[in-house]
Amino acid sequence: MSALIEFQKVCKYYQMGDTVVKAADHISFQIQKGEFVAIVGKSGSGKSTCMNIIGCLDVPTSGTYLLGGNDVGSLSKNDLAEIRNKMLGFIFQQYNLLPKLTVLENVEVPLMYAGVPKPERRQRALDALEVVGLASKLKNMPNQLSGGQQQRVSIARALAGNPAVILADEPTGALDSRTSREVLGMLQNLHSQGHTVVLITHDNSIAVTAQRIIRLEDGQVVYDGDAHAPEAVVSHNDPWLERGSAS
Repeated sequence: MSALIEFQKVCKYYQMGDTVVKAADHISFQIQKGEFVAIVGKSGSGKSTCMNIIGCLDVPTSGTYLLGGNDVGSLSKNDLAEIRNKMLGFIFQQYNLLPKLTVLENVEVPLMYAGVPKPERRQRALDALEVVGLASKLKNMPNQLSGGQQQRVSIARALAGNPAVILADEPTGALDSRTSREVLGMLQNLHSQGHTVVLITHDNSIAVTAQRIIRLEDGQVVYDGDAHAPEAVVSHNDPWLERGSAS
């Protein structure tokens, strides 16, 4: 069975004046359907570059990225947008909710862009809000909700599209520790229901909520394996700074 997500020697280079920055340097890994994987690393490690490529927001300079068997690097901008709408559900650190829309309308937005008819998109949004425990907040505006509730709305928005991959970028970065645990518990719950979850984080204490960790340093994979193995949370270069929760 082919992997849902596959990086084959993916490179992403940027020209900064006279210097070439290797944001991703021959990265290879596979993520199978139904896995919960954390991609972890400090600022500048390449994790955001990987997230942008996985999320079809960017394409490799060289190498191959396959999403559901499709070579993303060969797609046009329109095709990238289409595959992004159909296959990916995004959860962002800052929620990215539209302030003038209700909770229900926010969840419907990506379905509207995907061309889902109004009755179906309304039902799918209602079902997704039920899953995250916000069925009673349909008519609320985002500013009437707590940070944790807003993040649950963004999880519902990701779920409503029935995506192949839920891509969570630092989803607890704006939350307190108790609310963070609730949101991470929700991601674990979604994984237990069969969803594929890819979590991007700098924080080891968050990464270990996944099954598997892919650790990046200087644009390269330095660890790929069990999230609960001792070596999963120790940096290749700097074991003391990366133990426990990274700053």
